[in-house]
Amino acid sequence: MTNRPRLTVIGTGYLGATHAVCMAELGFEVLGLDVVPEKVEALQSGQVPFFEPGLPELLRKNLDTGRLRFTTSFEEAGAFGDVHFLCVGTPQKKGEYAADMTYVDAAFGALVPHARTGSLLVGKSTVPVGTAERLAEMIERERGDELELAWNPEFLREGFAVEDTLRPDRLVFGVHSARAEEQLREAFAPVIAAPTPVVVTDFATSQLVKVAANAFLATKISFINAMAEVCEVTGGDVTMLSKALSYDDRIGGRFLNAGLGFGGGCLPKDIRAFMARAGELGVDQALSFLKEVDAINLRRRARMIEIARELVGGSFGGVRVTVLGAAFKPNSDDVRDSPALDVAAAVQRQGAAVCLYDPQAMDNARVLHPQLGYRESALEAAKGADVVLHLTEWAEFRQMDPAVLSDLVTEKRIVDGRNALDPERWRAAGWTYRALGRP
Repeated sequence: MTNRPRLTVIGTGYLGATHAVCMAELGFEVLGLDVVPEKVEALQSGQVPFFEPGLPELLRKNLDTGRLRFTTSFEEAGAFGDVHFLCVGTPQKKGEYAADMTYVDAAFGALVPHARTGSLLVGKSTVPVGTAERLAEMIERERGDELELAWNPEFLREGFAVEDTLRPDRLVFGVHSARAEEQLREAFAPVIAAPTPVVVTDFATSQLVKVAANAFLATKISFINAMAEVCEVTGGDVTMLSKALSYDDRIGGRFLNAGLGFGGGCLPKDIRAFMARAGELGVDQALSFLKEVDAINLRRRARMIEIARELVGGSFGGVRVTVLGAAFKPNSDDVRDSPALDVAAAVQRQGAAVCLYDPQAMDNARVLHPQLGYRESALEAAKGADVVLHLTEWAEFRQMDPAVLSDLVTEKRIVDGRNALDPERWRAAGWTYRALGRP
């Protein structure tokens, strides 16, 4: 580790904790900071406060090596670090589309007075374009040319965050000087040597990369879900349509699976914040298409509920509904803007008795919707069901034996909200199988 920079990571939520652990795994000395003492205590004791495959093992390993530790002190972090990664959240403002910059501003404001002269502050949060420029001006007012800012957006996929950090498909460096670029290259030396492509650019472009990527992915998902709407009225099969499209190299098959749509803590709030920022900049028409992307995504949830209601005779009153899935995607316990949990709650409000199971997201789901019924297994949740809703495509659900469930439910009806089950297998077992965008 000789001559390697010492790194701090400010904010130990999903992004920050993952970044801190993985940078320690790459051989750096890392100090993670959070203002929530309970979070710091948990991480220091080897406990990851969220579900991410592979991360707990790496956390404990790097705590044991001494390369990684955690603190609540900005003074300690400022004295320790050569490069400071700021990884705090930018949630959607209540009642607005815009991003809430409270946590970003607070983190920079608390660190700047304590950061050692010559150290580099690196923003990783997803922020409205113009944020880095504003923060750079604040840093210059307070410290002159003693500190420098860079922007290095993150591209983590929940469920694959460890791999995405250790072996990313690209690194983006938004810098204003050769020295800042050099410091970032030193901080990512093992990753760059892999090799990993590096895009060196200006502040504005570096901030736009993440939101542009998320806007594109959201558009691709909503496009195939729009095709699912057309398939439903024409008798087409959206899964076969998607398969045929995927062979076109210009289109590809990733993010082209029709279903219940996207959710989570990134895509929904990021495309809304992008629209809000475009409006502030006077270019809102350039992103007006994202309004329909968002609307298509939300319509899929309504259509899922409609199909389920049709199956049970037009009303959920007195109906027992099994919901398989609460997380917004498999291999995650994240229920933020989860389509699965949204549908479960809506069905319950319409009179159904909901029994829900998710392999990892039960505790988080209970916090948001304590009124739902929770069960400890898919089989427990299925007992006495009038209809089963498959809403998060966990491997456990995809591999279920429909014959086993047949002995538990009252009526053999299933709606596959993710187009992830085999219709022939379920129908052969006597089930009425329905899905989004399929006959």
